[in-house]
Amino acid sequence: MSERRRALVVANDRARRGAEALAPALDVLTRGGIDCRPVRGGDVREIREQVSALAAEADMIVVVGGDGTANSVAAAAVATRLPIGIVPAGTGNDLARTLSIPLDPAEAAGVIVAGATRRIDLGEVNGHLYFNVASLGLAVALADRLESGIKRRFGRLGYLIALVRAILEARPFRATILTETGETIAVETLQIAVGNGRHYGGGMVVEENAAIDDGRLDLYSLEFPAVWRLLGIAGSFPRGRHGMQPEVRVAGGTRFEVLTRRPRSINVDGEVVTRTPAVFRVRPGAVRVFAPAGAVLAGAAIPQVRAETTRWWTKASFASIFGVTTKG
Repeated sequence: MSERRRALVVANDRARRGAEALAPALDVLTRGGIDCRPVRGGDVREIREQVSALAAEADMIVVVGGDGTANSVAAAAVATRLPIGIVPAGTGNDLARTLSIPLDPAEAAGVIVAGATRRIDLGEVNGHLYFNVASLGLAVALADRLESGIKRRFGRLGYLIALVRAILEARPFRATILTETGETIAVETLQIAVGNGRHYGGGMVVEENAAIDDGRLDLYSLEFPAVWRLLGIAGSFPRGRHGMQPEVRVAGGTRFEVLTRRPRSINVDGEVVTRTPAVFRVRPGAVRVFAPAGAVLAGAAIPQVRAETTRWWTKASFASIFGVTTKG
């Protein structure tokens, strides 16, 4: 009889489907020979400390929640070298989409039981790690609106309300982008986003050929004189082809700096954690994750993920363009 594996389970009961996803996931993990131990903790520091303290007794970290919950274990996974298993239960679940992990909790847990892992990159901004995207500008304003209680009060309609309010207040801001080659680019922009993974904002694509294991970051800057002009290219974001528009500046590399005249908040995988001036860098192959054997991390996702992406685009609509990811 093979030796049972041990998992530290970090679950977010406040995630969109967190409570209902936990039971079926634990059932599959337990029947698959994995003993599960819950990790309690409210913030990244507490979770990192607990995982580090228990690392010698574990073979993996399992996350049940959304992208924010996955982000909370990134530093701990790097420090302990434990692989991460993901049971998506949030709103956007962009990391699961990128990794072709099924959105059904039992099926996602089955991927962990199967045991196939692969190394992926992490993004880093001012010392804060992230899987998907870090952004400043309109995305931060939208996330602030959603966290103010609009989403809890109005549900899906809250996204539209928050979007309209943010658009009415949006103004381009000036920033300077420094590339790894020494190029200095002055921009007037509505938003700057620096992606590490492929998906963000509930299924939008950072860049057409982006992958989470390509050892690079993908930056885009929305340089429209008015936010309403974005409506004309909304359909290009789900495919990552917005960079073909003249008003959208794109760049790839392993390191960027962004400077602004006054400090601006930066949203990292759904949570504002730092401000400009900001240094973005990639950490190639920083963590191992459980993923379906043979999963393609760029290009078309598995059918279940693709269908869910379409439904989310229909419901969340234009707000997704700006990379709005709530904590989950």
